[in-house]
Amino acid sequence: MIVGIIGNGAIARHVREHIASSNHILGAVLLRPERRGEHQGDQHVYSVDELPDDLDLMIDCAGHSALSAYGAEILQRGTNLITVSIGALADQNLYNKLQESTLWGNAKLHLASGAIGALDCLQAARTGKLESVTYVGRKPPRGWAGSPGEQVIDLDALTTGAVVHFEGSAREAAIAYPKNANVAAAVALAGLGFEKTSVKLIADAAVSQNIHEIEAIGDFGSFQFQIRGKSLPDNPRSSALAAMSVVSKLEQLTNPIML
Repeated sequence: MIVGIIGNGAIARHVREHIASSNHILGAVLLRPERRGEHQGDQHVYSVDELPDDLDLMIDCAGHSALSAYGAEILQRGTNLITVSIGALADQNLYNKLQESTLWGNAKLHLASGAIGALDCLQAARTGKLESVTYVGRKPPRGWAGSPGEQVIDLDALTTGAVVHFEGSAREAAIAYPKNANVAAAVALAGLGFEKTSVKLIADAAVSQNIHEIEAIGDFGSFQFQIRGKSLPDNPRSSALAAMSVVSKLEQLTNPIML
């Protein structure tokens, strides 16, 4: 496949490394217009209009603002899109716009699972009666730096114990914590939706990794699932599993036999 990438951060670099070692071809890198002139090479473009016509797929690695800025236009031109910015879909207007764009362009928006797993189990469970789904996100105090959690607790002073700084729906979490709640959004879309998925966010001085926990109860029975995530080596704020999930989704679209 000829693939384009949105962004040039840690996740984008991980995906580019995979493409370079695969049978895929990197066709373009889409960056913000204000970054024009910062990079050399023919592959860098600064608007959707500049993307080459022969792209088979675009991959969004640049966050909520990029999906909002470019997603609809990419889908309307008939180009399939993978995104890891699932939390952006908590904005119902954006969700509707992207859905309409897939129909207009006869394209698909593929959601990479990001820093979480077990979503296939959750998707299966929702075909029956799914009673409750709860997501708990636990990070070391500094992992919440720059988030609304700073307004609730003194992160620097939290050296022992754990403090809950958010409880609410997945929609509220994804909107309030756009850089921290992609996982909550992924869990919501796989299960009960944004309004009925419960979310709890915790700053915990006793942990050194980002910990994601899902609990679901329904006709199928119940399950509890936990992931202790590591970050990418060149950016402590980027989940290694999130980057890997993008690569996995890319390969799913090309493999003739899929699980």
